[in-house]
Amino acid sequence: MDEPSASVLLADPNADASDHPMPPDLFGALPDPSQDTTLSPYERIEALIPEDSPLRGFTSLEEVRDWLQETVLVPIDADRIKPVLGTGDPHADLMIVGEAPGADEDRQGEPFVGRAGQLLNKILEAVNFEREEVYITNILKSRPPNNRDPLPAEVEAHIPILYKQIALVQPKVILAVGKSAGNGLLGKTSSLASLRGKFQDYYGVPLLVTYHPAALLRNPQWKRPTWEDVKLLRTRYDQLTERARSDGR
Repeated sequence: MDEPSASVLLADPNADASDHPMPPDLFGALPDPSQDTTLSPYERIEALIPEDSPLRGFTSLEEVRDWLQETVLVPIDADRIKPVLGTGDPHADLMIVGEAPGADEDRQGEPFVGRAGQLLNKILEAVNFEREEVYITNILKSRPPNNRDPLPAEVEAHIPILYKQIALVQPKVILAVGKSAGNGLLGKTSSLASLRGKFQDYYGVPLLVTYHPAALLRNPQWKRPTWEDVKLLRTRYDQLTERARSDGR
């Protein structure tokens, strides 16, 4: 039996409107808050989280961590040793986003602690960042088997956690390392060569993509372009933080 239309419900004083769902076209298409430039970048990014997700109600990274420890979103979550949420300054101006935990990270529950993490530390130090002053995380919070690339379904399941992290940390700039991280955030399927070397607007937050430290260990010829990228990062970071200090933020 067809549902009565809104006009029928309004015309019939005896119709029980509480028994019927709101017609989908009653008020027209609702605006997308992630595209509302009157909102802050972090409000826009948080709006990307599905409305029925528990993440919407969390107000701290500790709440996210506790929920993540008890939650299985995709099969790799059931096979992990430890979930890997993030590490560093919870109010950092720079957030670094990688692809997924490896074996060392899975055991320790912290991102970038293996050889790639050691190289990341050196890269940060070369442009005058300390690991403790940035916030480091991954697209995926669980290790894929054999360190394979993240699957689209895994990225879709885990990326709302990253949205919440960005909304809570509120970084002034984001560095995505690796193709999966860059494409996952930007919703693209591009080559890393086409993503890197320039800042992109991520809902109002400057986003730079560069090579993953693990890729640099295998391909030393990519170290030079990575160096150019992180110098660009340092320059933009200094501009943004100086502007914030001038504005009293």
